[in-house]
Amino acid sequence: MKPQSRKKGFRALGAVAALAAVLTFAAPTASAEVEPGGWISYSPSFTEQERGCGQISGLTFQLTCSTASGDQRAERRYATYTSGSRQFEGYFRITSMTGTRISLKQTFNESQSGPFFMLAVENGGRLYRVGAGTVANGATVGTTVRVNTVHVVGSAHRTYINGSLKLSISSPGGSFYDKFGSYRTDSGRGPATVQWSGVNFWRK
Repeated sequence: MKPQSRKKGFRALGAVAALAAVLTFAAPTASAEVEPGGWISYSPSFTEQERGCGQISGLTFQLTCSTASGDQRAERRYATYTSGSRQFEGYFRITSMTGTRISLKQTFNESQSGPFFMLAVENGGRLYRVGAGTVANGATVGTTVRVNTVHVVGSAHRTYINGSLKLSISSPGGSFYDKFGSYRTDSGRGPATVQWSGVNFWRK
């Protein structure tokens, strides 16, 4: 092959390799990272809720005040589901927290008008289920933590932290929805800033 032809060949191969890399990077995730098997990726609709001193900018959720009463929240509320299995995945990083206890993710029981499952963080990094015990530790300021919840309506709700199963509870039937962001608990307060990323949903 002549030198000129070899150069054209290398350029063509380089272009193909670059295109393949882009396609691989941009390809949608085909299966969930926890409890794989038959999951279908989907994108439920959502609304944003800013109340009290809650502020939202993209996937950054902030409570700007230390008010220990009233509705202080910055969160996304996703569409209601009533049957089947749903899996949520998201990564959060607390970038500042001078408050005390902040809720991060909820599975809300719309049929009973209450948070069926509320994952919160305590200043110092302890993750806990509100009204129950510790789920995990290590959610300190600046640390990225992955959260997966698997909800089988009418059967079970499981919580994974960084890919490891940390909590399994039974679930009633009814209608539910997912929420995440930064939300003052009844016994807590801000300020706090939480950045979320890598949010995915699956169902089956």
